Amino acid sequence: METELDDEVVVVGGGVTGLTTAVVLAERGRRVRLWTRDPVERTTSVVAGGLWWPYRIEPVALAQAWALRSLDVYEDLAARPAETGVRMVEGVLGETRPEEVGAWASARLPGLRAARAEEYAGPGLWARLPLIDMSTHLPWLRERLVAAGGVVETRPVAGLAEADAPVVVNCTGLGARELVPDPAVRPVRGQLVVVENPGIRTWLVSADAGSGETTYFLPQPGRLLLGGTAEEDAWSTDPDPRIAEAIVRRCAELRPEIAGARVLGHLVGLRPARDAVRLERETLPDGRLLVHNYGHGGAGVTVAWGCAEEAAGLATP
Repeated sequence: METELDDEVVVVGGGVTGLTTAVVLAERGRRVRLWTRDPVERTTSVVAGGLWWPYRIEPVALAQAWALRSLDVYEDLAARPAETGVRMVEGVLGETRPEEVGAWASARLPGLRAARAEEYAGPGLWARLPLIDMSTHLPWLRERLVAAGGVVETRPVAGLAEADAPVVVNCTGLGARELVPDPAVRPVRGQLVVVENPGIRTWLVSADAGSGETTYFLPQPGRLLLGGTAEEDAWSTDPDPRIAEAIVRRCAELRPEIAGARVLGHLVGLRPARDAVRLERETLPDGRLLVHNYGHGGAGVTVAWGCAEEAAGLATP
C-alpha cells in the first residue's frame, strides 16, 4: 500500500524548470517540497528574455516536442497576461525563411509567413509567439505551487543526498555541475540591457551567422529588453559596459528610436548548456528515486511544461 511518505517529492532548484516541475507534481497529488538556493525572483530564470522558441538546446527532436507541449500551456495562460506574465506577441525571426522551419512548427503555428520589407530588411519569418515576463511568471508559478499544497523552502544545498524524500527531482541547472557532479554542464553567458520602451510593440531576433552574435529586442511590460550574448564557458555575472554599449548599438541599427532610450538596468545570466538535456531517472544506492531534469541551455522557458510533465512521469516509483 502506498503511504503519504511514498507520495513525497523534493524538487531541488527554484528556476522555471524546478517551479514548473513542482507545479505539475503537486497538481497530480504529490506532496512536494521545492528547495531553492535563492528566492525565485533572484534565480537565473529571471534574466531570461522569455521568448518561446527552441534555442541552444539538444536533442532537437525532443526539444521540439517539449516546446509544442509548452506552447499549448502558454497559449492558455496568455488569456490572463497580467496574472501569469504570458502574452502572445508578434515579431520577426531574422535570417529565417518559412521553408527553413520544419513541419513541427509550421503545422502548429499557421500564422507563420515571410516578413515584409518594411518589417525586416533581410529574410525573416513573421510569427506570433508566447513572450513571457519572467518577473511576473516566476512568482505566479510559486503561488500556483503553494495553492496546490506545495511548500517552498529557501535553503542552500551542498549535495542531492541531503534531500530527505523517497523521490528527488534534480532541476538545478548549472548547479548540477557540482551537485551531481556533471562536468558536461557548462555556462553560456547572456547579457541584456533594460531600457525604457520608446513605443516598440513587436519583438525581433536577428542572428549574424558570420560573428555568431544574436541581436534582439523584446517588449516587456514597462520596459524593453535588449540583447544579447552567448559566451561559452564564461562565468562572470557582472555586466560588461563595453558589451552593453555594443548591444544598444546593434539594436539601434535595427530600430533607431532605441538609441535614445533611457537605460534602466543591466542583466546577466548563465544558461545551463549541455550537449543534450538530461531527463532521466536513476535508483540511488539506498533505493530512493532520483530524476534529473536539467541542461536546457537557452530554452528552459520554451520547454518547461513539456519537460516537467515527462519528469513527473519519471518520478513515479
